[in-house]
Amino acid sequence: MGEYFWFFLVVIGPVLFAAAVSYVLMRRRRLSPGEREKQHHKIKELYGDRRE
Repeated sequence: MGEYFWFFLVVIGPVLFAAAVSYVLMRRRRLSPGEREKQHHKIKELYGDRRE
């Protein structure tokens, strides 16, 4: 029974973790150009134009 537990931890665990990370990265949504512009505008509104 102990061998199965370690097999799961060492082999199956990292595979499941990699699959979960891959799934999240594939599902991540990119901002549209309009959303990106709104985000940029709000950032400038909050922090001002601090180009030094």
